[in-house]
Amino acid sequence: MTRLRTIPADPVDRTRLPLDEWRLVESRPGGDLGLMETLFATANGYLGMRGTPSEGRDVHSHGTFLNGFHETWPIQHAESAFGFARTGQTMIPVPDSTVMKLYVDDEPLLLSTADLEEYERWIDFREGVLRRALIWRTPAGKRVKVETSRMVSFTQRHLALMEMRVTMLDGAAPIAISSQIINRTDFADDFGSRGGPGPVTDKHDPRQTTAFTHRVLEPQQDWHSERRMLLGYRVAQSGMTLGVGADHQVESEAEVQQLVDTTPDQGRHISRAHLEAGQSLVVRKAVAYHSSRSVPHRELFDRCRRTLDRVREAGHAVQLEDQRRYLADFWTRSDVRLPGRPVEQQATRWCLFQLAQAAARSDQWGIPAKGLTGSGYEGHYFWDTEIYVVPFLTFTQPRWARNALRFRVNLLPKARERARELNQRGALFPWRTINGDEASAYYAAGTAQYHIDADVSYAFAQYADVTGDLEFQRRDGVRVLVETARLWSDLGFWRVTADGDAAFHIHGVTGPDEYTTVVNNNLFTNVMARYNLRRAAAAVRELQQADPAAHEELRVELELDDLELEQWEACADGMLIAKDESLGIHLQEDRFLEREVWDLSATPDEAFPLLLHYHPLVIYRFQVLKQADVVLALFLRGSEFTAEEKRADFEYYDPITTGDSSLSAVVQSIMAAEVGHQKAALDYFRAGLFVDLGDLHHNTADGVHIASAGGVWNALVHGFAGMRHDEGRISFDPRLPVDWPELSFPLTVRGSRFTVRLVREEISFTLEEGPEIEVTVRSEEVRVTAAGRAVPLADQGPVLDDAVLSSPRGLGDQRADGSIVTSFVPKDPDEPWEYPVPTDPDDLLENP
Repeated sequence: MTRLRTIPADPVDRTRLPLDEWRLVESRPGGDLGLMETLFATANGYLGMRGTPSEGRDVHSHGTFLNGFHETWPIQHAESAFGFARTGQTMIPVPDSTVMKLYVDDEPLLLSTADLEEYERWIDFREGVLRRALIWRTPAGKRVKVETSRMVSFTQRHLALMEMRVTMLDGAAPIAISSQIINRTDFADDFGSRGGPGPVTDKHDPRQTTAFTHRVLEPQQDWHSERRMLLGYRVAQSGMTLGVGADHQVESEAEVQQLVDTTPDQGRHISRAHLEAGQSLVVRKAVAYHSSRSVPHRELFDRCRRTLDRVREAGHAVQLEDQRRYLADFWTRSDVRLPGRPVEQQATRWCLFQLAQAAARSDQWGIPAKGLTGSGYEGHYFWDTEIYVVPFLTFTQPRWARNALRFRVNLLPKARERARELNQRGALFPWRTINGDEASAYYAAGTAQYHIDADVSYAFAQYADVTGDLEFQRRDGVRVLVETARLWSDLGFWRVTADGDAAFHIHGVTGPDEYTTVVNNNLFTNVMARYNLRRAAAAVRELQQADPAAHEELRVELELDDLELEQWEACADGMLIAKDESLGIHLQEDRFLEREVWDLSATPDEAFPLLLHYHPLVIYRFQVLKQADVVLALFLRGSEFTAEEKRADFEYYDPITTGDSSLSAVVQSIMAAEVGHQKAALDYFRAGLFVDLGDLHHNTADGVHIASAGGVWNALVHGFAGMRHDEGRISFDPRLPVDWPELSFPLTVRGSRFTVRLVREEISFTLEEGPEIEVTVRSEEVRVTAAGRAVPLADQGPVLDDAVLSSPRGLGDQRADGSIVTSFVPKDPDEPWEYPVPTDPDDLLENP
């Protein structure tokens, strides 16, 4: 009944995307435009541009985005209630500066109809530049070579560079290049092309974004000179402001005429020349974007001018070289190497590159679920960041991790307000947001996910343990830990049995699995809240010892005393972690086993994801999971569970997990590897690895699944290399796939960077920089030095038969009330209906 299916060894169309371990290459244009625009997007964490063609068409959806740049709108509830989210937030496209239209003999280059003798588009992950080269035979029979490039700068976060080089191979012709900035949000270009799906405010798929019917970007000023143009805007409802500017440099052996003009919604720089055979026309374009919550556009114009002035003075070549150096350092600290596995190698590097594009220069903004590659999920930030992305950053790019966590620190005041609105002490971070306000209109699968507090706190604790950055914890992290711990101690309550046993309960919450909502004692929530409570108490006591003055300041500011710390620890010690002894499993929530099981094997493929085909109430009545819930807790807090418990829990919950969430496969891979289901681990890994390159969820057009990309790193390092960390103690218990000859990667722990290399016979460690460090391999202490240390391995862990994952455990079992656990699919109301009256439990199993 499980939906686990074997992903092909290479689900990518190699006739279209030929294999290259360091590049993503497209050999022909056309096909699935939305998919290609996402896969070839360029971004730096602040600025992102979808991989649309320079000509501006044909496209699935244009999109240039700035992190945090959004419109707000009133959420219209059919029936409102106190505390419901009131203000929606949607990331909006900023004016599109990628357009450089080409005309030869006044005929436009259009890839969908052009006679192309050669074509290749590629992005090299070591260079971070989207390049394209083609030879076009024009309708008049002339041959023209066209080379374009696009780069979003990692070193100057507000800057993008573009270039178009046109060379006449034979014949002569007038050439025109129209380089533009277009406000597609409110204005159609010359071809009637806009950004986004159109003027609608409702959508069938909650994973997609909202468009608007009102004017969003209100023009404030447009200005131009002989080589520069500037456009300024204010967002209608959110009040955010924007400045965008562009400079152009033109080179040619021929005489070139240049024209520049601007209107409120468009800027144009036109270069015209007559080229003879062998001559070229080169237009280089530098674009600067600056945004603010409220600064007037005039100030943003000045910022744009300063950015463009630096490029004018230094030149484009300097920026390209800076980009290469930046990425060289990134790969030194982050590259996961898979010798002999070129398919997995390319896909892994593509995923890691996406993490850089999403996080490198977010600079204290959040990391959106789709990064800046598409408009999916409204551009919102979720708990995905702290659980799936921040671990990668913490172990490879600690400064980026600190910036991501600073975003949560900045949201703390609004999180306090939200907690009060829900009658709680402390702070409650929003489940989905841009500006800090809760933006989820459906509270059952949104606001009720209180576990966001524990997820954020987990990331703060992990960062402190792994990096040793106690200065950040003592100044900022401890406040987050305190306020989230206060929420848990206030939200939960003590329940005493007739025997006098007391347990701490947390009711009315939703865990990571959104197919089981508003429940009591969700195991993931309780386990993570327990850790949150303990780490908060420990952080306050550590601060008291290390910096009494700072501790006193914290105590006064937050009205904190030792009695409250003792209360947190008591709540943690008394936390209810429910277990069903007959099945030997932990309960996902109190009443989970009372439900019948959804028969996933009998559910047609077209009915997935379930959330798009069944009312939530239908789904909530079954034992069926959207994503790993208990299994995620087993991974994050593995030291709190025995090996036997992990296996029993995994084998129970895995067969009833749909995989409807892209977050799930990588976690299932990690735990499958640990407990011994090694074939399933590899299958799940591939499901995460190719979720975008193979478009396995059929929605990559909306943007990259950034959390899944982070999960790929986690699956490699935590799953196959078996790395765990417990309060800074690093250990390894490897599970290298049978067909993989080697896996190696760098880690940075408390300032020490070392390389881990795993082969079937041994695991070795080599210190690259920083002081020597201790790790553990299957209980053996290992000192990591520059000389290197190898530890022999007797095996790669247990190997279990995956047949037990083919159907749920417990079917046919008798509950405490005497009822039998059955499995079925909700009936189609148009089908004939039978009313069996079972006289035997076996009849009920056959005719539920």
